[in-house]
Amino acid sequence: MIYIHAIQAGDTRAGKMFGGTRLRALTTKTELINFLHYLYCFSGQVSPAENSKNYFAVPRIPGLLYMYIKTIIFLTLLIIFSVSCLSASLMSSDERLIPSFDNIIDIEPEWGRLFEGIEFFNRRVLSPRLEFFALRIDLAADGIEIVVSGGTLSARVSSYVRDNNLLAGINAVPFDIVSSLEGQPVKNSGLVISGGTLLSPAWERFDALVFYTDGSAAIVSQSDIHTPHNIVNAAGGFHQILVEGEAAQRTQGRQARHPRSAAGISANGQYLFLTVIDGKRAASIGATELETAHLLSALGAWNGLNLDGGGSSALAVRDPNGNVNVINTPTHGGKQGQERAVASCLGIRRRD
Repeated sequence: MIYIHAIQAGDTRAGKMFGGTRLRALTTKTELINFLHYLYCFSGQVSPAENSKNYFAVPRIPGLLYMYIKTIIFLTLLIIFSVSCLSASLMSSDERLIPSFDNIIDIEPEWGRLFEGIEFFNRRVLSPRLEFFALRIDLAADGIEIVVSGGTLSARVSSYVRDNNLLAGINAVPFDIVSSLEGQPVKNSGLVISGGTLLSPAWERFDALVFYTDGSAAIVSQSDIHTPHNIVNAAGGFHQILVEGEAAQRTQGRQARHPRSAAGISANGQYLFLTVIDGKRAASIGATELETAHLLSALGAWNGLNLDGGGSSALAVRDPNGNVNVINTPTHGGKQGQERAVASCLGIRRRD
């Protein structure tokens, strides 16, 4: 990033061009070119009268001195411009310019198409400081299929999506034996049904996201599920936090902030919402259960489930070129960007 101290606004056009007396960044190619023009004029090579824009009234520097100045300026700006472009390409998530809402209740989704039947939405909230990433999946769209992994061996969400030719995936079921290593034995703490087969029994005090053979989906208590009858897939989470459009009573007064993964279903059952809220970084401090419920509601959900969160929270998406990327910033073991290997995941696949 290039920083300059602009000439005082009102004294010259430079002040207006570069933002007055504040120290600020040159963030666009246009500003860099204009800054180059100013230095070039100051070297004496071009007078204001000879330049059509006539930005500055600057003196000529006679003799060969201006040639040395011009050469130094050119080489210096070439190096700085190259470094600026490199730093822009490596810019962290906390530095990216992302549209923001003042509060969660102000959120108005603007969904962008990823694939047929799958849309994406990413924004920030200013109070509290949060960044979230969300998918809206049309369960009625032709070819869209929900899948759930067995979760007996640990795997990163990105690996699950990549290795199973999925379009997207999110972590789901709580588990123990936490590690960043893949292929380790893990134990699910809750219900897992995959392809009609019960892989992990229900934990009665928790709830689950269930997909039935008739194509419908619901969030139900795991205590109500004793067999996989009429169920294609199911992924247990923690508790239901959104009930018929309202935050569940249990979310009131809970102040703990964590990275969150959550799932929601629209009132008519057509749409599945998957979202991850980042935490443990400056631009996103993590959400409470109540805030997560409000986010699901703002996205369009009628009922919502709090999935496994913390360092496990990860949302992976396949891009149009076939590359799979984790689109949020997971944090495992205190390391930002370190993706945790988890147990069961929920994925979206296109049927052949």
